[in-house]
Amino acid sequence: MLDPVKIGILYSTTGPYGAMGRDAFDGVEFAFHEYRNAGGTRVQPVFFDPHADLAAYLEGARSLIRDSGCRHIIGTITSAARKEVLPLVEKHDGLLWYMCPYEGFEANENVIYIGGCPNQHLIPLFEHLVPRFGARPYLVGANYVWGWEMNRLARELVANAGGTVLGERYLPLEETAVERIIADIAEKRPSFILNNLIGPSSYAFLEAMHELGKRDPAFLPENCPVASCDLQESELDEIAAGAAIGQLCAASYFDTLDSTENHAFKARLRAFKPETRRVSCIFASAYTAVTMCIAAIEASADSDPATVRRQVHGRTWPGLFGDMAVDPVTNHAALPFLLGRINSERGFDVIAARPPLAADPYLTGGSARREPRLKVVS
Repeated sequence: MLDPVKIGILYSTTGPYGAMGRDAFDGVEFAFHEYRNAGGTRVQPVFFDPHADLAAYLEGARSLIRDSGCRHIIGTITSAARKEVLPLVEKHDGLLWYMCPYEGFEANENVIYIGGCPNQHLIPLFEHLVPRFGARPYLVGANYVWGWEMNRLARELVANAGGTVLGERYLPLEETAVERIIADIAEKRPSFILNNLIGPSSYAFLEAMHELGKRDPAFLPENCPVASCDLQESELDEIAAGAAIGQLCAASYFDTLDSTENHAFKARLRAFKPETRRVSCIFASAYTAVTMCIAAIEASADSDPATVRRQVHGRTWPGLFGDMAVDPVTNHAALPFLLGRINSERGFDVIAARPPLAADPYLTGGSARREPRLKVVS
């Protein structure tokens, strides 16, 4: 009889990105419910909540690895948290399953990346926005690696398109004083805005842009949209009623996705928890990470990360993201691109889509140049 396998779950359900952490936790919970419901007993979760404390992520990873014997950890939301725990995962030759969109420029044999990188979200987003609204954006971001790197790439995309970035501003996590940024946007009149803020900062910014649009129609979403790559369905409940309608978000999944697999998935979820809110990309990615991890472990003689990694590379994984393949060179999943517009029901209407895109985390494009390329498509 095979020994039980414990996998660590490391998400923060409180703090500035707590809504995303709760979505991830719920996705994990549903995946394990289905596993146990199908008779699965070998793989067991061990939970640790760091409560948005960066130092506690390292403490949690250490506890999961050392005290619980977890060689696989599914978790972390922010890049700062991922980078905090990664050296420890490497030291113990574990495997971190990371399922959030991130800024790219990383490929680690000790990480399976199920969240999108810029060629899967930011570049297709700009290929949609620039021909329709112009190449004169304004960039806002959280004052850490996600905001810095996403805006750096955006600057290069705009330069490649012959445009001009009209402004670039940053806010600390949880900062909600956005008045000076809004005044600068009103003065400079950009063609669109890239929003890389997180949590309460993003919610306050979207509410302030709504008020600006009421004062000046040039800033209504149909004229000057605010576009994000990290906004989730569950977060829309945190924004004042109606304030985000019409704004845009790029993702690899939305609750409203019209596919046979998604309809079946949501029916199973409603049977499990009838009161469940809309499913977000974070929920879907955490669910997918768990199901992939369990299936790869059960197909292996043991839970050794190298063996599990070969199982992940050796097949495609049908599910909410289509037939997902993980590149054995970069450990990144191929993911679809979807563009959603926020509707009056606090969800997203899908207005543009592309089939799964192979990840290119270093934006090499098959060459040695690490430079994002903007190919305009209508």
